[in-house]
Amino acid sequence: MQPADLEAALRPKLGDRLLTVEPFARTAGRVRFRRDGALDLFRTMRDDLAYRHLSMVGAIDWVDHREVFYVLWSDERTEYVLLSADVPADDARIETASGVWPSANWHEREAWEMVDVLFDHHPDLRHLLTPDGYAFHPLLRSFKLHEPEELEVKTRHV
Repeated sequence: MQPADLEAALRPKLGDRLLTVEPFARTAGRVRFRRDGALDLFRTMRDDLAYRHLSMVGAIDWVDHREVFYVLWSDERTEYVLLSADVPADDARIETASGVWPSANWHEREAWEMVDVLFDHHPDLRHLLTPDGYAFHPLLRSFKLHEPEELEVKTRHV
């Protein structure tokens, strides 16, 4: 599928919530969208365009905003597509994709934990890689390393 074909398929469903569809090497393209169109885009990609496998969810801190991205795979089309949305740094939130692709669950937990992007309506948004009570987000550009005596981390004994 070419980016122009992808845009033609998505524009009627998303309207102005679809920002652009750009060429991206070795994929069907990079779909940039507004965060308020996330759930409609996710369902359209899965149900209408046969991207039934979510390979990855990640986030990048660009200081003034965060970018949330999704990598989808279609067995029918044998191709990847990238989805990307910018969210403001002071309101870094987007709807969860876990209701559409259950594989998003752990990826979104990691993105929240590392880059502080909140996934609205996530079924189990809790720490995955750091201890419960850890208040920092290590992949934020504002993250500063702390001396061990400066940290108060609640630990869980199992």
